[in-house]
Amino acid sequence: MENVRVLKKLLTLTGWKQFFSVLDKKEKIIFFILFISTLISGSFLLSNFYFKNTELKPAQGGNFIEGVIGHPRFINPIYSELSDVDRDLTELIFSGLLKYNSEGEIVPDLAKDYKILEDGKVYEFYLRDDVFWHDGKKLSNDDVIFTIRTIQNPEIKSPLFPNWLGIKVEKIGDLGIRFKLKEPYSAFIERATVKILPEHIWKDVPLVTSNLNLMPVGSGPYQFKGLEQDERGEIVSLGLTANQKYFGKFPNISQISFKFFDAEDELMKSAKDGEIDNFLILSKDSKFLKDFAFQKYKFSLLGYFAVFFNPAKNKALAEKEVRAALNYGTNKDEILEKILGNQGKIVKSPILPELLNFKEPSNVYQFNLTKAKEILEKAGFTEKDARLQSPSAPADGGQGKRLKIIKKEPSFQLKSNLKSGSEGKEVEELQKCLAQDKEVYPLGKIDGRFDTLTKKAIIRFQEKYKIEGENGKVLAKTRTKINEICFPIQEEIIPLKFSLVTVEQPMLKETAFLLKKQWESLGAEVNIKTLDIKILEREIIKPRDYEALLFGEVLGRIPDPFPFWHSSQREFGFNLSDYKNKKADELLEAGRTELSPESRAQKYEDFQDVLLEDAPAVFLYNPDYIYLSSKKVNGIREGLITDPSKRFAGIEDWYIKTKRVWK
Repeated sequence: MENVRVLKKLLTLTGWKQFFSVLDKKEKIIFFILFISTLISGSFLLSNFYFKNTELKPAQGGNFIEGVIGHPRFINPIYSELSDVDRDLTELIFSGLLKYNSEGEIVPDLAKDYKILEDGKVYEFYLRDDVFWHDGKKLSNDDVIFTIRTIQNPEIKSPLFPNWLGIKVEKIGDLGIRFKLKEPYSAFIERATVKILPEHIWKDVPLVTSNLNLMPVGSGPYQFKGLEQDERGEIVSLGLTANQKYFGKFPNISQISFKFFDAEDELMKSAKDGEIDNFLILSKDSKFLKDFAFQKYKFSLLGYFAVFFNPAKNKALAEKEVRAALNYGTNKDEILEKILGNQGKIVKSPILPELLNFKEPSNVYQFNLTKAKEILEKAGFTEKDARLQSPSAPADGGQGKRLKIIKKEPSFQLKSNLKSGSEGKEVEELQKCLAQDKEVYPLGKIDGRFDTLTKKAIIRFQEKYKIEGENGKVLAKTRTKINEICFPIQEEIIPLKFSLVTVEQPMLKETAFLLKKQWESLGAEVNIKTLDIKILEREIIKPRDYEALLFGEVLGRIPDPFPFWHSSQREFGFNLSDYKNKKADELLEAGRTELSPESRAQKYEDFQDVLLEDAPAVFLYNPDYIYLSSKKVNGIREGLITDPSKRFAGIEDWYIKTKRVWK
């Protein structure tokens, strides 16, 4: 009733300016309460309507700082394969005919279309006509041909050279490129993801020494902005900005800054201090990861770590039984738990099951210490106590160490009875033996005739060694003693001992020492050696100067184990185990020319069975890469990647800022 009275008063007024003068204090309070309630209700209804009919979408803007270990040298697709840092930058700055998307699929990039002709021996690509280099020049098929022919030039020494050997490239009109192969190659599509260089910048420039390697011009979603160097000349930071001329989906994030570190502990400290936003690390245990209040993304790398045996450098490892025993003596579950914190997968063969739905190999080395020891015993590698009976066996072999003693018949021994008048090769060798002892045969005459001087020497020999009943003749007892002294049975001692070399990197060092512990329980003696990656590749891997190597191999999305296991790749390729098997070669050759995924899978399944029977390596694990990102960066998608730089596949969908748009 009070509210009605107030409203009646209001309706009798001639103007709003006299409104408050007719209200008493209580009425004014009531009015303001009603007015504020109306505003709140209206705002709520409008806000509810707005939020129901709009949605958050990524917006352009923002920047983040990426921390990486190492420093850039060649931001150039011709050489970037040599460095993770260079590949990271190349991935963002350059484009290829094809590319990997965020789901690990190979999709068009510079090419709008491609064809596979002549049963896989000819590939044709047709370029988009809206692609420009960062400097404004238009990209053409001449740039593609220049890039491929530069890679194919042996004087350039590109690590991509083997991928393009024997492939002919030619122009088709203004936008087409044709590749001609000597034979069908199922994984060629993956080769076409190589990034393309601008010919107008590089055609008259020395690739290795040019400063342009650090001031790249590409056609990718981001372009070079600037860099900062320290007093040593090392690049410590580098900036990228979104490419305004980008032909694909324009990236949301405006700028990316890279900060470079010499070591992992420096990067970790910088992350804890809030100086970097994103960084990639190998799998670590959960306690380690809890130190970082970052969003964690998991990437599975298409590759594996293994111990590759080099039989040419170690006689024990040259025996298949020893390699098999080391496989059975490897506890991979323990390695996965202690080294990776169960952040990864055990690898059983060089063919990952994620590719082409491969079946598990029939010959899998399950951890079995008893079986491993039985194999070594059967192969003749006995433990210390069992070999002490051999006078040539070393006494300092170490507790529990094993070795194999091989008795070798001498190339020559006396086999005939010899006496005065005998002649020939045996008499000559007899005289040589006697001549070694001046007291027995002072004149040392060697003519192959058993004369009086030789007989007298035999008599002295028999007297010296108390041989009775043969009186200057070489009969059974004298012949046995002569053979024992001059033509003894040789013993070759093969210790179960080898060195294991790997990269000076925490995960691999820890793996190496755990393997050492496991294999020493078999009786093996293992010496660990760790080196900087550049020294390891140059001085150890390239000349194959190792007995066992703990190292990783990165695979493609389309499986092709040929470069890693074919006998032709032993000396200069990636065949790190010096592996040679005719049947394996045939299957590898057939697999890479087979275009049918089902038929190719069968060839590679057969190959892995052959390879595992020979046990040229111990396949260990495929670690997860953990990408830690400050929570301001969104849109990152986990998945399967072919190398660490492919975490940036789909970078155009990453975002920091958001905006609301009407549905």
